[in-house]
Amino acid sequence: MARAKTAYFCTECGASSPKWEGRCPDCSSWNTLEEARIEARPSVRAVGYAGEPARTMADLVAEPDHRIATGIGELDRVLGGGLVSGSISLIGGDPGIGKSTLLLQAAASLAGDTPALYVTGEESLRQVASRAQRLGLEATAMQLLAETSVERLIAEATRMRPAVMVVDSIQTVYSEDLQSAPGSVAQLRESAARLVRLAKSTGTAVLLVGHVTKDGAIAGPRVLEHMVDTVLYFESDSASRFRVIRTRKNRFGTANELGVFAMTGEGLREVRNPSSIFLSGHETPVSGSIVMVTREGSRPLMVEVQALVDDSRLGQPRRVAAGMDANRLALLLAVLHRHAGVAMMDQDVFINVVGGVRVAETAVDLPVLLAGLSSLRDRAVSRDLVSFGEVGLAGEIRPVPYGEERLREAAKHGFRRAIVPAGNAPRQPLPGATDLKVIPVRRLQDAVDALFDKG
Repeated sequence: MARAKTAYFCTECGASSPKWEGRCPDCSSWNTLEEARIEARPSVRAVGYAGEPARTMADLVAEPDHRIATGIGELDRVLGGGLVSGSISLIGGDPGIGKSTLLLQAAASLAGDTPALYVTGEESLRQVASRAQRLGLEATAMQLLAETSVERLIAEATRMRPAVMVVDSIQTVYSEDLQSAPGSVAQLRESAARLVRLAKSTGTAVLLVGHVTKDGAIAGPRVLEHMVDTVLYFESDSASRFRVIRTRKNRFGTANELGVFAMTGEGLREVRNPSSIFLSGHETPVSGSIVMVTREGSRPLMVEVQALVDDSRLGQPRRVAAGMDANRLALLLAVLHRHAGVAMMDQDVFINVVGGVRVAETAVDLPVLLAGLSSLRDRAVSRDLVSFGEVGLAGEIRPVPYGEERLREAAKHGFRRAIVPAGNAPRQPLPGATDLKVIPVRRLQDAVDALFDKG
């Protein structure tokens, strides 16, 4: 009889320890080690599908990845152009945000031409069929399976050989070889490893739904994200009907890609022009508001940056930033004072990126300062003005990547003036952006002078 062993796994980083400790020896997190029973059994490969003979790089590069279009353009975008045969993707998000709805829509769209299997561990088959009917999905040839045992699930998938398989959710799947409960660290590692082997050995594209913790991370060890090829996260403001799906990891495409959906009574619908939902569209120009062009993955995106500057009654004025790094805001205000002579030491400064978007790139620097200056002076900025650029500590305006693409996106939305770094100014007229007047600036003072210039 094989003797069971006990180990302790960290829920944050997945590290194992032979005994319980209050602090994880790898990631130093407190009280994250959980006990798991490990059954000794014949040695099997835990991950991968090794065993192929060695081949030259040239032969492998000549074989392009076979992609499967899901029929949902925004989902294909974040996946890098569609599902890759033999890939395994993990999609996470808050409860009720639309993970199951989106994947059910994708599976139903695929089933017309591509064999698809939808595996549910949380609902009955009748519930899934009822939800599909409520969403208006046609009764396609998509196969439904209610199963939580990973052994039986893999046996059924091997028999059916679907091109695409959805598992909803990975936290409900368990291996009969382990005694721990479904959703535990050991079960997640083992179940995910077996599904990875299935995907790589059969060429089935597998989509896993993952629950998230209160901090917004995939529940379970971080090693689960390392084992899969693609990690997607659903994000949403609680008061908004719009859903944003973002790529955190993609071995077959661009990371940080963005897809936008709107939740309706008939499921999730694509938003093909997301810039329109991030621009408030004031009827008249208002102070403290300016539009910038950011870039998410391969997509330029128009977003509105708002600033409110007001007299402070506190000994230490407040610096609040929603949608950008607050420390970066404090740095920019210091540069504005030193190199443009605009002091806000006695002012509360509040910055908001409209629509719940978080801008991590430095292209937001110049729009933030221009919006703050507009609010401080209570002077409205022209509605046809757009800006982007990085501000250096010496007061220089530094160029940002993909400047011409940003300018073309601005021209497409009807903007007529653009304050941009001199390094991003086009040397010849841009096709499709001939009506856009580009104002190149090299120093912060030049941008301040050009802000209210109507010329």
